Amino acid sequence: MIELPTTPSFRLDNREALVTGSYGSIGLGCSVALAEAGANVTISGKNNNKLNEVVEALSKKGFSVQKLLLDISDINSVRKIIDRKGPFEILVNSAGIAKHSKSLDTKQNDYNKVMNINTKSAYFLTQAVAKGLIKNNKPGSLINISSQMGHVGGIDRAVYSASKHAMEGFTKSMAIEFGKHKIRVNTICPTFIKSNLTSKSLKDEKIRKWINSNIKLNRLAEVNDIMGAVIFLSSDASNMITGSSLMIDGGWTAG
Repeated sequence: MIELPTTPSFRLDNREALVTGSYGSIGLGCSVALAEAGANVTISGKNNNKLNEVVEALSKKGFSVQKLLLDISDINSVRKIIDRKGPFEILVNSAGIAKHSKSLDTKQNDYNKVMNINTKSAYFLTQAVAKGLIKNNKPGSLINISSQMGHVGGIDRAVYSASKHAMEGFTKSMAIEFGKHKIRVNTICPTFIKSNLTSKSLKDEKIRKWINSNIKLNRLAEVNDIMGAVIFLSSDASNMITGSSLMIDGGWTAG
């Protein structure tokens, strides 16, 4: 008699999820995906009006959602708020910024801003959520939204690429450290996504040609290309995955 294996669930019912950058294209998509899968979603950011708009839209669909005013660059405040509001079993760290320029023209202020949000703030937020899980003896899935630029270089993207390479590094190291607590840490690495944030780059003919020559599937990514990935990495279906990067790059980094 053959004993059939059991397919793990992709459902996230009643799990507490925190999403940063929740009113950006990727953050919003991740919030919707997690809510549809049954998670209790806490959306966060600094803009109260935008948070209210997202809460209203998700609530109308019958999803479990609440807002959290959170400035991830204020590390001390983040630690206190996460300790008070957590533990969060799922983290999707989608907050990020870019200041693109030629490396010879990089300004210290732009470098500091990008590194402060994309690397430092992401690091200490992940740390804070992990501490809450360990304190409460809970497993979790912590997901940092990285980029294909965390694995390659790019035109006018030295600072952004550096910040995402750093994110890839601390994600792997945290995965090693937190594994004994059943806390998984991974990254999602999108290619260029069709959104307001990429519209300027896409208008530059040189950059557009560079993009088209590298995406093997011959199209830009859409927000919903990220949504399935975040459910997968958040769910029991990925219980043996940690310290990894899920490439959603249309084959860019394949060569």
